[in-house]
Amino acid sequence: MANPNLVNVGTIRGQTAYMIPAATSAVTSWTYDGTTSLTGLTPAANTVNKINTIMATNVTAAATTVTVGIANNATFASGTAYNFAFQIAIPAGATLVLVDKTAPIYVSENQSVAVTVGAASALHIVASFDVLT
Repeated sequence: MANPNLVNVGTIRGQTAYMIPAATSAVTSWTYDGTTSLTGLTPAANTVNKINTIMATNVTAAATTVTVGIANNATFASGTAYNFAFQIAIPAGATLVLVDKTAPIYVSENQSVAVTVGAASALHIVASFDVLT
């Protein structure tokens, strides 16, 4: 594993990923470009993903919760999770910004980001990030 030197980054590509967690357990499968799945926002080798924004929108008529964490493992399942948002209530029809550009999160190839929800299919989660190589 080798992270790029952020001072000498050769390429920065903007991406947006999204998910609708269909289960209340931790979900790491993010879709970006409409067809490709990105496990845990984990970047390719020699790449870092700078997470600029993670938003959660409740599309139901009842409040639900969201937990978002980063793990020290690329698949999240076998790593130790460190939650930066824990069981935050999101009212019906509301959007909550969990990460914004003023406090970004860097994800390297040996890390992952997962979302756990209080009600299946109740939240739409959107993340915008920069791919740094």
